[in-house]
Amino acid sequence: MALQFTDSNFESDVLKSDKVTMVDFWAEWCGPCKAIGPLVEQLSKEYEGKANIGKMDVDANSNVPMQYGIRSIPTILFFKGGQLVDKTVGAVPKATLEATLKKHL
Repeated sequence: MALQFTDSNFESDVLKSDKVTMVDFWAEWCGPCKAIGPLVEQLSKEYEGKANIGKMDVDANSNVPMQYGIRSIPTILFFKGGQLVDKTVGAVPKATLEATLKKHL
């Protein structure tokens, strides 16, 4: 199951993680977010133990999305070693997310 990232656990679970981390910034009311939600869940199962994959609700958490300039959702950020290493905006195919993830593993 995809991890749940929040403003309070972002530093410990994303920035200080020793694994590549994929964060899906989404909201309940966002249609394209609902379209890629199942893809994020699939990837979280397929890459369990290899990468951290999770979601952050932008309505419930405003600090981190503001810090990274999230202006449209879904936006997916990829982190490695505490640094932002890649970004995808919009509802993209699973293959696109997986290729970006693999590039940083």
